[in-house]
Amino acid sequence: MNSPLPSFFISHGGGPCFFMDWNPADAWEPLARSLRELPDHVGARPRAIVVISAHWEAPVFTVTAQAQPPLIYDYSGFPPHTYELQYPAPGSPPLAQQLVQLLAAAGLEARPDQQRGFDHGVFVPFKLIYPDADIPIVQLSLHASLDAGLHLRAGRALAALREQGVLIVGSGYSYHNMRGFGGAGEPAAREFDAWLGDTLCRQTPANREQRLADWSSAPSAREAHPREEHLLPLMVAAASAHDAPGLRLLGEPVWGITTSAFQFGASAT
Repeated sequence: MNSPLPSFFISHGGGPCFFMDWNPADAWEPLARSLRELPDHVGARPRAIVVISAHWEAPVFTVTAQAQPPLIYDYSGFPPHTYELQYPAPGSPPLAQQLVQLLAAAGLEARPDQQRGFDHGVFVPFKLIYPDADIPIVQLSLHASLDAGLHLRAGRALAALREQGVLIVGSGYSYHNMRGFGGAGEPAAREFDAWLGDTLCRQTPANREQRLADWSSAPSAREAHPREEHLLPLMVAAASAHDAPGLRLLGEPVWGITTSAFQFGASAT
């Protein structure tokens, strides 16, 4: 590995959205395209991936530690075939243990989990990102406190992994108010997204971290995120890149809502 891998925040869509028929047919295409293009932004092939998904909260930071994690179809009301989707990516017990140790060294309680599988915040987008499912993945939970500062600390604790060929991806959504999709929430989404872009791409590292820690005071913050679980994966991804500036990879409407994805750090060579 000649240079550290960048880290990413992705918006992962709604349930198994990329594997269904929609009207209009291209409803999710901007988001799907951004996910398919992600390996080009990564650059070098990762040796492993750490994913922080919005869909797992635990009392302490918890890490999947199985060699072959199953899938968790944690969505409801979708067509039967979406409960048969497969993504047989291996896990990595040694990497899981390393995550636990790095978090503990930073003063953050952490533990491995031998039962948990990959939820749809992992396998749905990664079926588009790395469809061959041949790169080991370890999933890291959110902390159930939903404290932004804790997730920024977790990201800093994991930063060294980028030097070791490990890709860090926060999987959430830049806007997550179910009442707003379809266009009703677009004014709030656009206002919050503008703040997010300025915070991630144009602020000094110190200002960026302070603003992220105090994200709920941003314009339209609680209209965009009544509950913060879909934003917190961004905190981990951004903090894992330390001083690396953010780069917007997506910033266009999906289902009538401005939707974003970001890269932190230069593509690896």
